[in-house]
Amino acid sequence: MSEMSTSWTANLSFGASTDPHEPRTGLSRTGHTIVAVFLGFILAFGFLNNLIVLILFCKFKTLRNPVNMLLLNISASDMLVCISGTTLSFASNIHGRWIGGEYGCMWYGFVNSCFGIVSLISLAILSYERYSTITLGNKRGSDYQKALLAVGGSWLYSLIWTVPPLIGWSSYGIEGAGTSCSVRWTSESAESVSYIICLFIFCLVIPVMVMIYCYGRLLYAVKQVGKIRKNAARKREYHVLFMVITTIICYLICWMPYGVIALLATFGSPGAVSPVAYIIPSILAKSSTVCNPIIYILMNKQVMQIQDTSSHMVLHIKTVINVSECIY
Repeated sequence: MSEMSTSWTANLSFGASTDPHEPRTGLSRTGHTIVAVFLGFILAFGFLNNLIVLILFCKFKTLRNPVNMLLLNISASDMLVCISGTTLSFASNIHGRWIGGEYGCMWYGFVNSCFGIVSLISLAILSYERYSTITLGNKRGSDYQKALLAVGGSWLYSLIWTVPPLIGWSSYGIEGAGTSCSVRWTSESAESVSYIICLFIFCLVIPVMVMIYCYGRLLYAVKQVGKIRKNAARKREYHVLFMVITTIICYLICWMPYGVIALLATFGSPGAVSPVAYIIPSILAKSSTVCNPIIYILMNKQVMQIQDTSSHMVLHIKTVINVSECIY
């Protein structure tokens, strides 16, 4: 138990001393309040956006197709991050310290890593699906088995990389300013360093490369079509271009700073990354729960068509009511 306690406290802040008698650096009361405000915003809008997505999928049968299963999987994992992770970090910043205890910290680190990787892998699979559908000519069809296999595969892949810290290959501990938990980036043991390298390669670099390649090829294919069909394909080209650029930029903004800071904390000199410097990348990573449903769902053409149909129905109902009022 004493070894586990030491492991848990050693990650309180990047570059901080592990001496329990030495005061630790962190955020001021005002700093914790500012972070709590940002986390509250992410919690509220992340939960609301993903809840809207889930309601849309439940209400409209046209959205329940195999391809959109991946979108539903992303929304479900993002909502679970908001519920199980962001809430605890938000409450901890209000109190100015971690309130979950040792085992709560391990749980927080595990579930946030697990749900986050599920979302990242689902985004990478979705990029390949779009690439294969348009450029390789693979028909979407109604193959729910492949869709469920992709969803299940994203969860299995995530568990493969998030369970090891619970059983000895690295560990989870308090990070940054002491109000959230993650992998122990500052551990210098061979086991932890090897785990962090593998995590960085297989759960960040590879998904990014897959997305860049697939969306790059997709954009090239759409441009080639646009040269032949000047009118109809031009609008589609601009729409795809906007979606591709938005997707890659948001992905990189949300996750790359976190990955870079984690690598600096792992391989940099002691104290290279302060607890305060870690706050912004951590918040950006959590903000992906707000961005994902906007990019992948609310900008979805099927959803926009449903919104247009609903608007026409509402307008028609209002017209009928107005006519009825005039008659009476």
